[in-house]
Amino acid sequence: MEFENYKLSNEIIEALDKLGYLKPTEVQEKVIPEALAGQDLVVKSQTGSGKTAAFGIPICEMVDWEENKPQVLVLTPTRELADQVKEDITNIGRFKRVRATAIYGKHPFRFQQEELRQKCHVVVGTPGRVLDHIERGTFKLEKLQCLVLDEADEMLNMGFIDQVEEILSYLPRKRTTMLFSATLPEDIERLSRRYMQQPKSIEIASTVTLTDRIDHTLYHVKNEEKFALLRDVTITQNPDSCIIFCNTQKQVDEVTDKLDELHYTCDQIHGGMTQDDRFSVMDEFKRGEFRYLVATDVAARGIDIDNITHVINYDLSSEPESYVHRVGRTGRAGNKGKAISFVTQRDRHNLADIESYIGFNIAEQKAPSKEEVTLAMPAFTTKLESVPKFKKDKAALVNEGIMKLYFNGGKKKKLRAFDFVGTITSIPGVTGDDIGIIKIQDTETYIDILNGKGSLVLAEMKTKTVKGKKLKVHKAKR
Repeated sequence: MEFENYKLSNEIIEALDKLGYLKPTEVQEKVIPEALAGQDLVVKSQTGSGKTAAFGIPICEMVDWEENKPQVLVLTPTRELADQVKEDITNIGRFKRVRATAIYGKHPFRFQQEELRQKCHVVVGTPGRVLDHIERGTFKLEKLQCLVLDEADEMLNMGFIDQVEEILSYLPRKRTTMLFSATLPEDIERLSRRYMQQPKSIEIASTVTLTDRIDHTLYHVKNEEKFALLRDVTITQNPDSCIIFCNTQKQVDEVTDKLDELHYTCDQIHGGMTQDDRFSVMDEFKRGEFRYLVATDVAARGIDIDNITHVINYDLSSEPESYVHRVGRTGRAGNKGKAISFVTQRDRHNLADIESYIGFNIAEQKAPSKEEVTLAMPAFTTKLESVPKFKKDKAALVNEGIMKLYFNGGKKKKLRAFDFVGTITSIPGVTGDDIGIIKIQDTETYIDILNGKGSLVLAEMKTKTVKGKKLKVHKAKR
């Protein structure tokens, strides 16, 4: 099966090709045709199975570009996941000029309100902030045709289910609804029965993600000996890219400080950090600027990096579902991964719950010997001291040939999108197909110029006017 078999538009196929989506995964193969047909779906699928593209591809295919009001709402449990889904949809819909915006708490409401006032096809957000925008009338729902509930079980675990139901009560009854969840507890089943129209169930076997591509091991260790074991394990395993999970912010700080003293290339992420700092760390980790990320469970969702080689549970999670979401950060996109857990005497009950939940016993390993550590040290030191090879993120892959231009005029000068389009398409050799997303703010405007024509448009616009106004124009710095 190829993506072309779904009769997708050339713009979507081009983006998928640039993103390296060669063949549909199992969940994409089962979901895409049903979603394109407008079928309500309940999809049970583990993290790392490709589910974001499973709903993102049909969403981008079906949106009407001419319509300015939101047509799709995607609800996610965390800000990180909202931002990741927004980025994925933007990348898939890049050449169709699909505009997605993310709305979540601890981010300026007024800024989000401004985003929602502009042409916006897809809104991705967390339940509390989405409900806030709906109740204040800043999120217009009359054109909404599709709802996606992503990580529905986590929204239940985090206590968002009442807010989700309240949001559902506001939405147009005539719509397509897709629910994605790693597990299907009774409350989620009840939600689907109450708010969905004869949904079709799709289940992707979790064993593909949990055992076929991930090697699970554990070490029994005393609490006071954990860091020494972490040092030995990282030396002998010598990971290219590793997430170390801790249960508390304090533990994250302590482990990061100790690794830093040993000159590991590392950083940290937890809920006590500002959203901008968390996003900044994640972007640097995605680019490969450091190898070790120390994190609380806040990072277990919304991290979509194809080549994380190791996940280490420095602290074993008390929730079996959390174990699944943590280890699901590795073994993605067809790659092999390793999940290593440190288990103390206090963790024995949690371990039993996890093994019961995942359906197999995790193999126990002996701690690396002094000889093994000594033998592994030269290779570890070489990698530690080498400059990492930075990776292009997915946005960079689809942005090749695209230049973002800045203009120093916007709504306060009464400029609208078609004013810019009219001027730009008057340039010989430039058509409407060469103009991407236009973002007009109060005093500035950003426009994506496609198909390698950015330099031409930039040069010509230095001498042209927009609606009779001479504007400064340059390549955008952001």
